[in-house]
Amino acid sequence: MDSPASAPVATRCLFAGHGGLVLAGERFGDADAPPVLFAHGFGQTRHAWRTTAARLAAAGWQCVSFDARGHGESGHLADGDYHLQQFADDLAGVARTFARPPVLVGASMGGLLGLLVEGEQAPLFAALVLVDCTPRWEPQGVARILAFMQAHPQGFADLDEAAAAIAAFLPHRSERKSSGRLRSLLVPHADGRLRWHWDPRMLGPVASEGERHQPRLFAAARSIRVPTLLLSGGASDVVSPETIDEFLALVPHARHVAVADATHMVVGDRNDSFTHHVEEFLRTLPPAPRSGPAPAGRAVPSPA
Repeated sequence: MDSPASAPVATRCLFAGHGGLVLAGERFGDADAPPVLFAHGFGQTRHAWRTTAARLAAAGWQCVSFDARGHGESGHLADGDYHLQQFADDLAGVARTFARPPVLVGASMGGLLGLLVEGEQAPLFAALVLVDCTPRWEPQGVARILAFMQAHPQGFADLDEAAAAIAAFLPHRSERKSSGRLRSLLVPHADGRLRWHWDPRMLGPVASEGERHQPRLFAAARSIRVPTLLLSGGASDVVSPETIDEFLALVPHARHVAVADATHMVVGDRNDSFTHHVEEFLRTLPPAPRSGPAPAGRAVPSPA
């Protein structure tokens, strides 16, 4: 791995989401290199991918991530009327900005959106890496995540209080998030409190729509033809041996790797192992021909 002095530096970029909403993104690596597009999970930001993106960029890939609508630095809807289809349309639109089909690496919601749009709008991606997500999921695990997201509507007095809440939610992790990483997840409000970066108005609609879209996800999975890797957490409570077997029956050419000692938060729990498996998979893929404009997104001159 490159030393910090020579590690790739992120270039910020912007994308136009569905309806013209501005999506904030960043790119690591050469804009002419084969692209990898990262899509984060519900409640996360593009920063979840930074360590992996920098390592893969050092290995010769163009790595692009973006904040989903209502998350991080991307736009929020003035009317709060969020729907999963908007997130899917955003992802498909970003994918089409590349000069060649990108490999999608999607965690949880990001992976399910990738599965959906590739199954319904192919060809969009050169390959799929799905991180702890299957068309059917374990409801108790999802309920636990949503309960945490809804648990602190009044926010936090300071970063230490937020760090304690995350540590209680992720007791298996030995280290707390640093202040720098926490700041990217929290927004100061006029009352002096720090609140999560996501728009809380998303929670009800997006959560309730999940099960309604399961038949579409099953149909989309049956249509997947591109190389596919499913990376699951060995200790996940969101996917299970049953949902994994079900997925592999729908996509029989897919590979599956369980990352030991990782929960649903595979990328944060075991980043070295996660990145190793992704890089190993990328090396098996044939080169994709150029087919359109490059680079992805519109670069903006702000520091990463």
